[in-house]
Amino acid sequence: MRRRTVQAGAPAASVTAAGTARAAVPGPSVTSRGTTRLDSQAVYFVSYDGLVNNNSFQKNGLLTHRGHQYAAWYTASRHAVVARRALGAATWSTVTLPHRLKADDSHNVISLGLSATDGRLHLNMDSHSDGFCYVKSVAGLLDRPASTAWTTSVFGAVRTTLDGLALTSQFTYPQFVATPEGRLQLSYRAGVSGDGRNALAEYDGSRWTALGEWTSATGTYTSEHGSSTARNMYLHGIDYDTRGRLHALFTWREQNAAVMCSGGGITNHDTGYVWSDDRGRTWRDDAGTVVGTTGGPDRVAVGDGGLVVDPLDPDHSLMNQESQSTDSAGRPHAIISYVPGRFGRCTTGYVADRTAHGRAFHLRKNAAGGWQKTEIPVPLGSSQRTRLVLDRYDNAYAVFPFGRIAAASAASGYTDWTLLFDGGGLNAFGEVVVDETRVRADGVLSFLYQEKSTGTTPSPLHVADFALPA
Repeated sequence: MRRRTVQAGAPAASVTAAGTARAAVPGPSVTSRGTTRLDSQAVYFVSYDGLVNNNSFQKNGLLTHRGHQYAAWYTASRHAVVARRALGAATWSTVTLPHRLKADDSHNVISLGLSATDGRLHLNMDSHSDGFCYVKSVAGLLDRPASTAWTTSVFGAVRTTLDGLALTSQFTYPQFVATPEGRLQLSYRAGVSGDGRNALAEYDGSRWTALGEWTSATGTYTSEHGSSTARNMYLHGIDYDTRGRLHALFTWREQNAAVMCSGGGITNHDTGYVWSDDRGRTWRDDAGTVVGTTGGPDRVAVGDGGLVVDPLDPDHSLMNQESQSTDSAGRPHAIISYVPGRFGRCTTGYVADRTAHGRAFHLRKNAAGGWQKTEIPVPLGSSQRTRLVLDRYDNAYAVFPFGRIAAASAASGYTDWTLLFDGGGLNAFGEVVVDETRVRADGVLSFLYQEKSTGTTPSPLHVADFALPA
């Protein structure tokens, strides 16, 4: 990849109350810093239209802490591999763990987490509505990377519990979330697609505790076509802002296909939003009304009023588990994608329809407290997901399938979306995994991608780096 800088919009100058001009605020830009190769022979198979090493909902497949970056994936032998490098280094040090991927299922991702209270790296692996595998490092590994050997000896045994805490036999979608105090939370789904509940566990530096489930699968949802009495909430993310508020944007997936105009679509509908100020124990809707308690009898449910911030019926192939972030003022942003009504009111084959007509939208809460949605003028050309990143100036970047990058400036009110990088030369399969933590650490957008292959022929796995405005 050749080194280049591209920029959207113009820098926005501001004026103080006294009338003196402040320094211009940079608009979005990306400067390529090249790529590094993690693996020349990563495992490859297409399942649910995705790859097990590149499902964008992983949190985190890439992770940065104290000047080092960490990555995890499955190699051609199906073994789990975890690697690290000093930021900016061209090579990675790898450790192969004593665990092999059990099924050709792209849901069975590896997620990384860090517990700042004791400096451990945590990995949750290989689960889709069944048991999971878990391993953690020795204490202090992430705090002293330069003086700690990167060998199998720094990782404990692979377990099927969280140090004895079993959670559920139907476990999917692990996402590690670091709390402001340095604890580590694990978000996951108990149950199955169309009949599942979101739940949380928490690690305090000495042990894991199950906080419990916080969403409900029950209640009745009725569309113009029919009704459904079971579902699950799919998270677009779960993130703490700089003030310590926990945000979650989501969509519902219904179990009963009768809610759709065609059986070839997907039953996802509506974009909802909840937040918590007590570390995920109590959940409130956009207006601040309590709508659920974690581990309690009252859970967030489809019938709760005030949840939906962008309504959409199930006939447009709305994607689940897309992306979210929060800006410097603590306001939530999300990327959602679906087939707009101008292309028809009924998707009959969600993969083909999303590939042909799907569009991504930037949805955000504005300073006045309302929700605004802007279509990003870049066709998806894919059935897959787009990742959202905000830089230090709150400029927004959408990392599309195939590694394409579009951006919009905060100064424009996010109306000047422009394609900055077209993914040329990457040969990326589809979704990419973004390092959310590195953007905050040193202003670099890093994403992991795998090259296209065929059948089950392994292919190279890379990390691409782009500098954002300093």
